[in-house]
Amino acid sequence: MSALLPSAANSNAALVAAGSALAANRLSDGITVWAIAHGDSFRWTEDWSRVTPVDDASALEAFAAGEAAADEIVSERVIEVLTDGRGGYTPQRLRERICTAGPTIASILVSKRSLTRGQPQRRA
Repeated sequence: MSALLPSAANSNAALVAAGSALAANRLSDGITVWAIAHGDSFRWTEDWSRVTPVDDASALEAFAAGEAAADEIVSERVIEVLTDGRGGYTPQRLRERICTAGPTIASILVSKRSLTRGQPQRRA
């Protein structure tokens, strides 16, 4: 799995600080989302490759506060981002590097009924 994750081990170039980005989890489904510039503000995307780090995290923090208050997101966090100097970005922390690869849970929803199919049912 490590080959799928952007990291210093997967690159011959040294990584240096590039700025900050905003990560959160969408309240409706728990998927990790990233803030991207949209005019004078930001909007959410599931696609890490669309993220461009910013130097001043205060605008990201203000956006996150508004979105959290509107019950759109949870677990909002400003993260540090590294660059390889060739336009490639990667989160500094492993947690967010894992999130850039997408959900770590199965995307197939299994209903309670299908889980108990073929098993004896308890009677009250």
